[in-house]
Amino acid sequence: MPLSVLDLAPISSGGDAATALRNTVDLARAAEELGYRRYWLAEHHLATGVASSQPALVIALVAGATSRIRVGSGAVQLGFPTALSVVEQFGTLDAIAPGRVDLGLGRGGQRATREGWPPPEPKEPVETREVNGVVIPPPFSPGRLLNLPRFLAQQELLRPPGAQPRDYAEQVDEIRALLAGTFTTPDGDPVHAVPGEGAALQLWVLGSSGGESARVAGERGLPFTANYHVSPGTILETVAAYRAAFVPSAERPEPRVQVSADVLVAEDEATALRLAAGFGPWVRAIRTGRGAIPYPTPEEAEGFAWTEDERALVADRLATRFVGTPEQVADGLRRLRNVTDADELLITTITHDHAARVRSYRLLAEVWGLT
Repeated sequence: MPLSVLDLAPISSGGDAATALRNTVDLARAAEELGYRRYWLAEHHLATGVASSQPALVIALVAGATSRIRVGSGAVQLGFPTALSVVEQFGTLDAIAPGRVDLGLGRGGQRATREGWPPPEPKEPVETREVNGVVIPPPFSPGRLLNLPRFLAQQELLRPPGAQPRDYAEQVDEIRALLAGTFTTPDGDPVHAVPGEGAALQLWVLGSSGGESARVAGERGLPFTANYHVSPGTILETVAAYRAAFVPSAERPEPRVQVSADVLVAEDEATALRLAAGFGPWVRAIRTGRGAIPYPTPEEAEGFAWTEDERALVADRLATRFVGTPEQVADGLRRLRNVTDADELLITTITHDHAARVRSYRLLAEVWGLT
């Protein structure tokens, strides 16, 4: 089974964006040598701890520094950019790295405004359970985050003045039509995106629930990434919804599922747990509305004070990481693959020390058999 990389270009405490971007290029080169299939960049905004706010620009850096590994987005947040701007950006990337660019599409721009989002809280308490060794925690609802100042500012600053949120399915269809050269204006006049039209992009949809993203991907016969690392409590219903909605297409006669996972590997379990100590404070900052902070050192993480509510806020993410020796992590990932029937796993690893992050990917590649 292939493994791929999801990178946020994390900024470590004491570091800066320039260093984070150099580290991303270095990790991408290592991932290519180690046999990972794809190297994707996530899109985050107004966060002091990540440098991936403009994934297309960072993908261009990675594409220029590599020659074989597929490069792409995980994911462009539709709702902020227009379909044309996305197609032109990724068409340009395809011209730089022909035949190895992936365009992953997410729904970030619609979430705070779309009717029915966020989903309602469950009426009855949900307990953490295990399914064939895979932890399935209670679903986390991000609803209250959407009214916090940082998220409201993001909506205001990223969307052009006066622009209304677009329907996600319509935008996906516009992107597909522009790539295929079949887009027409309301009056029936053809228009052509150059670069973009005819680009050999592989289109993906990313989602964290069994809702619109899973349905849109399935109905259009597109490959789908289910975000276990973002929303582990909904992974099974997300994958099931995509497969239930799947309609075979000319490009893809069968569903293709990629599942993401938080991973940290070291030579021994104690070292892995120490390197992973900053993960809790980092997730806490995200879920309290501050956005990702510069990733703490293990020593800094030990000094953070916690309330019980804060511990509960991050419990699902801490319980569903794969942290340990190469064999321990590989065993956990195999269970995740089997439970979700995934065709591919998307690995995201963050540490304060860049060398430790590269080493984690190397140890995993070796035990998985990529090398």
